[in-house]
Parts: sequence; C-alpha cells; structure tokens
Amino acid sequence: MEYEIIPLPKEKWKGTPILMRYTTEEYFDLERSEETDAFHFELKKKAFETPVTHTPEEYDFPDRLYQDHWEGAEAFGIVSTENGEEKLLACIEVCPEEWSNRLIVTELWVADELHRRGIGTRLMNLAKEKAKADKRRAIILETQSCNVRAIAFYRSQGFELIGFDTCCYTNRDVQRREIRFNFGYFFDREDGRAR
Repeated sequence: MEYEIIPLPKEKWKGTPILMRYTTEEYFDLERSEETDAFHFELKKKAFETPVTHTPEEYDFPDRLYQDHWEGAEAFGIVSTENGEEKLLACIEVCPEEWSNRLIVTELWVADELHRRGIGTRLMNLAKEKAKADKRRAIILETQSCNVRAIAFYRSQGFELIGFDTCCYTNRDVQRREIRFNFGYFFDREDGRAR
C-alpha cells in the first residue's frame, strides 16, 4: 500500500502530540579525558544490562507539532481517517534557521506499524528537497545517544555526527546514557549534492 505524504497545516495540527516511544538494548557511552592542551572524547557503543524503554510520559516536555519556539515551522505527514476521525501515522516537521542558513528537522516520527516500509526515508527526502529548493547549506537534527535505531537511520541517510551535549535534558544525561547527539547533512553549494 502506498501512503500519501500531505502538508499538515499549522492551524489544524498545532499541538498534536508526537508519541515517541522506543526500546533500546544499546547506547553510545562517552569516555572523556582532559590534558592541559587537549580534550579527548570517545563514543563507544555498549549494551544495557536490560533493555530500556523511553516514552513521552517520562518527560516534562512531550513532543508536539508546531511548538511556539519553532517559528516558521512546516509539517508533513501521513494521516488515516477512520469513522471520521483523523489519525497521524507519520510526520516530519522542519524549521528554517535563518541566521545560519540551515534547515532543522524538529520532529521525525513513524508509527510502529509502518516501520520498515521506507516512510522515514520518504519523509527525510522531502526535507532534503525542501532544503535544496530553499538553498540551505545544511540540515541539522538531534537524537539521543541511546536511540541507536535512529542513529543508524540518520547515518544511512547521509547524516554525520557534528556534536553532542552532555546536559541538554538533565544534569545527569551522561549517567542516564541519554546524551544529545547532533547530526548534520551538508550540501555542496554548486551542485546541490551531499558531500
């Protein structure tokens, strides 16, 4: 079955919760050391003793479409209609970062029942096309060091790790094995292809 990706207008979809849930058995552990003239960081994939599940309920700031701080955001997705009710099955939200000429992927989500059908790739391709059309120099996004499935997906899409933040979510992100990873996809300004 082919699923149609449609625009999700702000006036209709603002505030719609994105039910990000995932279970992981692995994480990237941060090993760091410091010298007078150098900092050393190494990120190594390790296994949790028991699988860890993350759900929207554990956070004070659940993901939602068109949050106020994402000025200029646009969203696209797949919607099903049953008994007159619309249900979001997948979405991507992008927002321009004008000062740096980058496009931010603020949300990317596909319902479990639609995994492994190429929908994430189609949504990401839409973001790449939009960034190219708007002459953005890069696309950036974030995920967590324990979301190894998302990390593998972003890497397969041509994204590279461009940084990390050890206290983005709490002051104990390293101990919780949930460091913010920043990924970037870069365009060659002359031909529009990723480098």
